[in-house]
Amino acid sequence: MSDQLKRAAAEEAARRVESGQRIGLGTGSTAWLFLEMLGDRLDKGDLHDVTGVPTSRRTEELAVSLRIPLTTLEAEPRLDLGVDGADEVDPQLNLIKGLGGALLREKIVAASCTRFIVIVDEGKIVERLGERAPVPVEVLPFGWKATAKGIQALGGEPVLREGHGELYRTDQGNYVLDSRFKRIDDAAMLSRQLDSIPGVLGHGLFLNLATEVIVGTPSGGGTRVMSRKEP
Repeated sequence: MSDQLKRAAAEEAARRVESGQRIGLGTGSTAWLFLEMLGDRLDKGDLHDVTGVPTSRRTEELAVSLRIPLTTLEAEPRLDLGVDGADEVDPQLNLIKGLGGALLREKIVAASCTRFIVIVDEGKIVERLGERAPVPVEVLPFGWKATAKGIQALGGEPVLREGHGELYRTDQGNYVLDSRFKRIDDAAMLSRQLDSIPGVLGHGLFLNLATEVIVGTPSGGGTRVMSRKEP
């Protein structure tokens, strides 16, 4: 069922792409469904003059295989639209991202987009960030244990990510500390505190970046759209 919900959200996002747009291309299973649908629209001639900025090597490889033209932020520092998934979404459209390991590039690309659409299934919706997912923190390998102690001082429980029996490294060659917090009451403060720790290069708290969230729903394979709630 989850795959069907992801596909419904990805299809809705793909329908919103317009010819001539420069698009941030996210990383992860839901974002890659969006890429497949975007590539299909381009192949059919429904769209033209669309180029994308990938947020990971895996996304770049998939986009090339789907014949989606690519560019870079150096060439196009301002993008019309970004589409990506998320690991958690709260009612204010704040996010936890990064379980796919591309958090640093994803945040740079999201911040460069005029509109940033997040596509998820219902299981990613939470009342408060951190209810289910840890906060991924990308750190410099040099002195990473000292960096981890800084996260612990904030109440986090950082665990060095592993993959395929060895230490996981991001596309930049860095480590990821998946950091659980018992309760995140002030995500903005936690974001600032994490940013201030020497050795932290980026983290998975994506605040005030999403303009809307498309949620795949079980009812009839449809979607619903979440909009930001003003304080």
